Amino acid sequence: MLGNTPGLTGVATIDLQKLLRVLHRGEIATPLSLPELTRCGLQHCADGLMGGLRGCDEAGLRAVLVCVLAERTDAGRRMVGLTDARRQARG
Repeated sequence: MLGNTPGLTGVATIDLQKLLRVLHRGEIATPLSLPELTRCGLQHCADGLMGGLRGCDEAGLRAVLVCVLAERTDAGRRMVGLTDARRQARG
């Protein structure tokens, strides 16, 4: 599925959120295609999206997006927690 592409790591969180939003609204057809991504304004990140999500049906696409976004949110919280802990340790 991924081949030589970086997958979803190169796709901005805001773009993944937009894709999930249009998917929930029924505004994008699956499996993903360049014309569909272009119609939704996501053509600038089509390589990463197609590399990571090509061939997914609607349920699969939704599951992957929810998981990736949850991981990114959790990782962001952990980073903030580490930064806060370091700040507090320095006094």
